[in-house]
Amino acid sequence: MNDDPIFKPLQFRNLTVKNRIFRSSISGKFDNYDGSGPTQARINWEEKFARGSVGAIITSYVPVAARGRILTNYAMIDRDERIDDWARLIERIHKPEYEDCKFIIQLSNSGRQRDEEGIDNHLQRVARARKAFSSTSRREPIHGFPCQAMTLDDIREMVGFFGEGARRAKAAGADGVETHSANGYLFTQFLSSGINDRRDQYGGPLVNRGRFLMEVIRAIRGKVGNDFHFQVKISGVDRNNAVLPWEKPGNKIEDSIQVCKWAENPVEWAKAANEDVTQWQGVQGADAIHVSSGSMFPHPLNPPGEMPIEDLARTYESVTSTGELTFRNLVLFHFAAGRWIFKTFWDRIKKRNPGYRLDGVPEVSTAITPGDMDERLRAYQGVSLGDARRIKEAVKIPVLCTGGFQQASYIRKAITDGFCDGVAIARPLIANNNLVKQFAEGADLPPRPCTYCNRCLVHAIKDPLGCYEVSRYDGDYDKMMREIMSVYRPVH
Repeated sequence: MNDDPIFKPLQFRNLTVKNRIFRSSISGKFDNYDGSGPTQARINWEEKFARGSVGAIITSYVPVAARGRILTNYAMIDRDERIDDWARLIERIHKPEYEDCKFIIQLSNSGRQRDEEGIDNHLQRVARARKAFSSTSRREPIHGFPCQAMTLDDIREMVGFFGEGARRAKAAGADGVETHSANGYLFTQFLSSGINDRRDQYGGPLVNRGRFLMEVIRAIRGKVGNDFHFQVKISGVDRNNAVLPWEKPGNKIEDSIQVCKWAENPVEWAKAANEDVTQWQGVQGADAIHVSSGSMFPHPLNPPGEMPIEDLARTYESVTSTGELTFRNLVLFHFAAGRWIFKTFWDRIKKRNPGYRLDGVPEVSTAITPGDMDERLRAYQGVSLGDARRIKEAVKIPVLCTGGFQQASYIRKAITDGFCDGVAIARPLIANNNLVKQFAEGADLPPRPCTYCNRCLVHAIKDPLGCYEVSRYDGDYDKMMREIMSVYRPVH
């Protein structure tokens, strides 16, 4: 195992992670409605992965302001009273028995992509016309989530919120922070040429669209210093018109490469933006880049896999009060013809963008359930890996990649061939919390792998997060529910 690239420690500037497997940003509605927490259920959730030997845990999106919540019942980091709650969780993850598992807090703001706004934001929107913040006043096109373009004062305040969030994360004992600058949330709404329609210094050319992220990087470094681990998550390619072909396509890989180079070295952005370089010379950039895909979440390519519309028809009602087009969608989901229309638009780009094919990776035995697992891996594993390689070739800091990874030989090949330095895994780790231990014991693929059904995705907006693919439990629904509900029972 000492020679296995998966288990070779990954050295960042100021952080060492024991192996190359990161639990990517995912959680359920385990915390309190008001954003307090993490609760005991959330602690139990995170411990599942620390116990399974991941090198580091990247939290699900942690809002730096209540107005930027994506879903209710997710712990926030918007005030100092949250520090002790986060510290209790981090102390558990840092227990000696978890062999130096690291914990990275993902700082976020939903922008207009506010799936379930909560009663506080709903009343603000309805009674006081305080919509979700964004770079634009144009509503989100799939669900019709309304928004308002941020003023310059709004932007300055938000930059400060991210700096304060990072300070609180460090005070709580986190090993690092990550900006959620991917997947359609607020940073993407500024970065993407398919969304940002501003005509001021935060819109237009890429150097202007990158300004918000660069100012947040400076604010974070101003609060936590240069010796605290900080990484940036970014979508390699937006594919903003993946579902609706009349939308603008958004950023290409060349745009994201440039943003990553600026994130690594903000003074170069300052030069390109004709800013006062003396104000940026001491700003340390990001310590790593985390590559994902898509200008919205979910996106046909993220998370990789199917869209289980029959399941979504039940859970989608949770978001219908938030968007102006959600009732239309709910009706489509409930009828066969409507499901066909939605699926046709949703799936139209998948065949042109399969998982990245790596030579030398063995085929999967048909004895592994489901029998077409090899076909599923080819379709979904490594969907962002080609983008990660392009970015890695352009920067000098480590690059992580997310996108359906669950096969040890594939991950090894991706690392040794220079596509990325580590992988971030979410849903396959929900299916197999001990995936890393299985790799250490010599497995190439778990006996019961993630099927990429994405039922966990659509259930998460209403139900406890877990694997809802009953075939993985031999058709035993009771067994499936016991495993899902186990998050509410701590392991001693």
